[in-house]
Amino acid sequence: MRTHVGIAGLGIYIPETFMTAKEISEATGGTWSEEAVREKLGINKKPIPGPNDGTQEMGYKAAMNLIKDYNVDPLSIDMIICIGEEWKEYPLITSAIYIQEKIGAYNAFAFDIQQRCCTNIMAMKVAKDMMLTNDDINSVLICGGYRNGDFIDYKNPRVSFMYNLAAGGGAILLKKNYGKNELLETSIITDGSFARDVGVRYGGTVNPVTEENVQIAQKSLDVFDVDGMKSRLNEKSTPNFLKVIRDSLEKSGYSQEDIGYLAILHFKYSAHKFMLEQLRLDKSKSIYLRDYGHVGQIDQILSLKLALEKEKIKDGDIVVTVGAGIGYAWAANTIKWGKVEK
Repeated sequence: MRTHVGIAGLGIYIPETFMTAKEISEATGGTWSEEAVREKLGINKKPIPGPNDGTQEMGYKAAMNLIKDYNVDPLSIDMIICIGEEWKEYPLITSAIYIQEKIGAYNAFAFDIQQRCCTNIMAMKVAKDMMLTNDDINSVLICGGYRNGDFIDYKNPRVSFMYNLAAGGGAILLKKNYGKNELLETSIITDGSFARDVGVRYGGTVNPVTEENVQIAQKSLDVFDVDGMKSRLNEKSTPNFLKVIRDSLEKSGYSQEDIGYLAILHFKYSAHKFMLEQLRLDKSKSIYLRDYGHVGQIDQILSLKLALEKEKIKDGDIVVTVGAGIGYAWAANTIKWGKVEK
């Protein structure tokens, strides 16, 4: 069998606590009605973190769910890449190393990477490239948690497109020469003209948290350049979404007509519907995450897990995972589900 990398397992952790469309509406002071939250923002409910749902901890819980569901020996894991967010239990701690210790992957080495909501797609490419060029890396665990919604001020209309930010963890296991579910090619675009359009205003070296600003600092994820970001996104976002999808497929030897399932992040429903129309995909070939909101870079893992449970993915299908991350980045992976052909 030719050398390849396949997906050998998926793990998800979703907190037990949820915020409903009604509660989101109330948090905005009624600026957004419950109906508008459901229909325009596309949110019925979204998971929010409970008292023990730290970012690192949710990554660990997702990894453990994968290990248990697929009967994985942690000692067989050669490398761990953490895709969890920078907002975590303690600053300047490497989450992958924390998770390595918690799951007992004592033979692995571990590191973190970050590309906002494209991190999982990027991590899969990094893992695949390292596996194919290193004889001693045969099994890679990608995992992490997300809870950036902690920073959302629902009274701030500038961040209404981020009212969907949720909480959860995800994990993927990749194996060299697994024989199934081959990870094919990746396409990534980054555009630095957006680099400082969105961020948390307080807590960094420019605006440290002080006694005077601590209250607003806790909810200070904001859009720094509203008009500029809007104009640039209108011009570039959809074309770049479509470009990475089509490029990933083309490099893998396929086209958009071959897509069997699209694992796409959560954004407003009109954008989701428009993307499917542009790709000429029936809505049955994707899942809109209206009961989960946007769990950052975990969305694609969640979408794959749900699709497999609902039998929307079958052997032989071409699966595309796609995301976009603040900064700005757009990325897509193509996967051939089922048995690897010789």
